[in-house]
Amino acid sequence: MSLAFDEYGRPFLIIKEQSSKQRLRGIEAQKANILAAKSVARTLRSSLGPKGMDKILQSGDGDITITNDGATILERMEVEHQIGKLLVELSRSQDYEIGDGTTGVVVLAGALLEQAETLLDRGIHPLRIAEGYEMASKVAITELERISEEFEFSRENIEPLVQTCCTTLSSKIVNRCKREMAEICVKAVMGVADLERKDVNLDLIKLEGKVGGKLEDTCLVNGIVLDKDISHPQMRKEIEDAKIAILTCPFEPPKPKTKHKIDIDTPEKYEELRAQEAKYFTDMVQQCKDSGATLVVCQWGFDDEANHLLMQADLPAIRWVGGVELELLAIATGGRIVPRFQELTADKLGKAGSVKEVAFGTIKERMILVEDCKASKAVTIFVRGGNKMMVDETKRSLHDAICVARNLVRSNHIVYGGGSAEIACGIAVEAAADSIPGVEQYAMRAFSEALESVPNALAENSGLPPIETVATIKARQLKEKNFCLGIDCKETGTCDMKEQGVFETMVGKIQQVSLATQVVKMILKIDDVITAEAAY
Repeated sequence: MSLAFDEYGRPFLIIKEQSSKQRLRGIEAQKANILAAKSVARTLRSSLGPKGMDKILQSGDGDITITNDGATILERMEVEHQIGKLLVELSRSQDYEIGDGTTGVVVLAGALLEQAETLLDRGIHPLRIAEGYEMASKVAITELERISEEFEFSRENIEPLVQTCCTTLSSKIVNRCKREMAEICVKAVMGVADLERKDVNLDLIKLEGKVGGKLEDTCLVNGIVLDKDISHPQMRKEIEDAKIAILTCPFEPPKPKTKHKIDIDTPEKYEELRAQEAKYFTDMVQQCKDSGATLVVCQWGFDDEANHLLMQADLPAIRWVGGVELELLAIATGGRIVPRFQELTADKLGKAGSVKEVAFGTIKERMILVEDCKASKAVTIFVRGGNKMMVDETKRSLHDAICVARNLVRSNHIVYGGGSAEIACGIAVEAAADSIPGVEQYAMRAFSEALESVPNALAENSGLPPIETVATIKARQLKEKNFCLGIDCKETGTCDMKEQGVFETMVGKIQQVSLATQVVKMILKIDDVITAEAAY
């Protein structure tokens, strides 16, 4: 090490061989990758289940997030290791496809890698382990399809959907009023669902939150909620059978795009300029009135003069509506977004049953409710909470429940929760391993043990002895042939998840097993870690 100076006289250190980097190959690389993945999985393990713990995350600028949602935790964590980032992507994929089970999929992947490390120490080649895991995954998925049950529901009978959403919300911060929240989520999904096509457009479900009030004040609005108010205090606050002009053009005179300036040296010239400007405003308002609009929604703001003229013309207006909200409003009301006043016609107006401004709270905060939209059944869940962290976590929890209800509309097959499905799959994989002649049978048995890590974590987080509890449940499942037996996390006195009403979607569980297996196979096949500086 030596000291040198640059051309500005600033000192810097010269370290010998500073460009050489450590390079891992073979079994060392695989073990280093497994260690990184296990560290991430152990971080999430304590957040699994209805008694799982929350994590507090602090960003670089000091923002605080409190959550037990696996996708949110991994997204906010600053993960540097490449394999750790793979698990972040794994959780994100589960969240994108299913919406729930983001913690469980990472815990399962970590357990599979932990078991793989033991097999590597015994001299089994990583590719044989990966092949064994693939075989075990197919057996587990087949078993999930076998033990799944189909339940009937309709727009009139939504109770099965509500019970499944209750299971999802049991592990969330809103579990004290999970029944009410589950009903809100199911009604929102059924409000926009196309049961004939078995499809749900989640873009038509909007989650809006406002600090203040109690969690119980959360409600479902059959329409759209805009966090705005009517632009003038003397305008009408409630419009029935509203015809809405949706504008992206501002209420202001055109501005010359030149560097010229106007010198006004006489009162007559000033009066002429003021009259010209007033004519612009008057023409704009008149074009809105001529189209038959009873409400104007503008993406931009407008000054006091335009606001006053709109009030005089008895034309309520809402300004500064964002682009996403504007598009959702256009979809829901069947209106067209108009870029110029000259193009505004009656056939481009959106229609809604009622538009009203509501005030709430001690400081009289105001929001706009657009209800009974004519074109589509857009709905909004309006979340209330004591602080911003509570509102944000409630929105994340409700998003998971909405996704579960959406998946059940697509495929109404369920498996039972509490780790019962994992134990049943583990028993099936262990039995199938006995018929495999090669070393893959060791990998299949390891896969079976890894599946038991989920009920182990559930029991541990619930304060129960994990090994004893899981062994007892596994023995009962083998003896009674009852795949509904799981961990009694809520300590209700029964281990039968069917009696407790603990359901999970079959597609979500299959996705967990499939995604975790694919990522683990990818990690096991990595035998060389090369950084850019160390590459040839």
